[in-house]
Amino acid sequence: MFSWCPLDFCFYLQLMELFRIYSLNTEAGLGVATLSVIYASVIVSSMFLPQILIKTFGCKWTITYSMCCYIIFSVGNFSAKWYTLIPTAIILGLGGAPLWSAEASYLTMSGNAYALKAGKLGRDVVNQYFGIFFLIFQSSGVWGNLISSLVLKQQIYRATKEELLNCGAQDCYSRSPTTNNTNTQRPQSNLIYILLGIYTGSGILAVILVAVFLDHIPNDESENEDKKNESFWSSVLATFRHLKDDRRQVLLIPLTMYSGFEQGFLSSDYTKSYVTCVLGIQYVGYSMICFSATTSFSSLLYGKISQYTGRAALYGVGSVIHFCCFFFLLVWKPHPNHKILFFLFPAFWGLADAVIQTQNNAIYGDLFVKNKEAAFANYRLWESLGFVIAFGYSTSLCVSMKLYILMVILFLSVALYGTVECLEQDQPFVEKDLNQRKEIPDIA
Repeated sequence: MFSWCPLDFCFYLQLMELFRIYSLNTEAGLGVATLSVIYASVIVSSMFLPQILIKTFGCKWTITYSMCCYIIFSVGNFSAKWYTLIPTAIILGLGGAPLWSAEASYLTMSGNAYALKAGKLGRDVVNQYFGIFFLIFQSSGVWGNLISSLVLKQQIYRATKEELLNCGAQDCYSRSPTTNNTNTQRPQSNLIYILLGIYTGSGILAVILVAVFLDHIPNDESENEDKKNESFWSSVLATFRHLKDDRRQVLLIPLTMYSGFEQGFLSSDYTKSYVTCVLGIQYVGYSMICFSATTSFSSLLYGKISQYTGRAALYGVGSVIHFCCFFFLLVWKPHPNHKILFFLFPAFWGLADAVIQTQNNAIYGDLFVKNKEAAFANYRLWESLGFVIAFGYSTSLCVSMKLYILMVILFLSVALYGTVECLEQDQPFVEKDLNQRKEIPDIA
């Protein structure tokens, strides 16, 4: 029943390396360029690769082959150069979209199969499977960051008064590229090799676990029978056709991109310009542990209470929290004496991030019942574009300017989201009820 749980844990350990790239490879913008290339590749691969690979190899082996892309990227980091990281980043990005799509398909089919045997409603079992999966996925961020912190704690660093002046919102890469201490506190090579060895080993372990223990679903291609005759370009254009046919999708673009912007800021700018700049790179993992733990349990909480509060109230709470976070970062002068704040802040940020992650997925599933495949393809596309833009201007703008940009995007997102809710209120209740009934699998 839960043979896919080891996949969840080991997969996330590999992802931890992505958010350590920025702090380890800051010279000449290599870290931010690598992350930008990864998400740009995800955008491209999400348009056509998942359907082709799943149809050809099935879910189990698509997951296995795609995870090998993460191992290749881990190996490339042992010699972190432009000619090693950029090509392996492209490979990772191309494998990312098929991995997520195959994982979602596998959970959906296994959930429906179990529901059929147990005489339960397929949708309820599938939601339960996804809830367990993402609870493990988010909480395992604690272990991934703990690994990096324990390895890098051997690196001792103290920022000077001059360096502290250029930390926080005052960090401007183009104005003072040499004063930010992250360029001079790169950990010793042996510590980096130990960390990369652990990440690479976890990737190899994950591939072995999936290849050997993950059950193969014999009919994992049967549900795609109706799509076998679709042409390549038909599959690609379906994502963009959805934008043209449903204005609600267009209105949700800023909110979807905001998910990429806010995650990109926390994982790159906060960890670099606040934590690494003041305390040192060895504290990045500990601060992100606080974020991962809060996001994990908050996601579970929001999933429980959303049926009572509604998603609009949760979006309101999340928006207020993030606006408070932006204002705090603008006025805060980070100092080593404020050590507790470096860990409380990401935990507070995680309260709002959990709203964005859980409710964005929920609203897509609720609004686009008849065309959910193209809708979720748009979700991955626009969220990845938000990541690309956030990482793209990371070394060109001051942190304070990035915070103002986040404020504007969040305000626009909330306004357009409100428009979507107004459109939903105008839709007849009977029509919405019929759309929901069409989604109930007739397998009981």
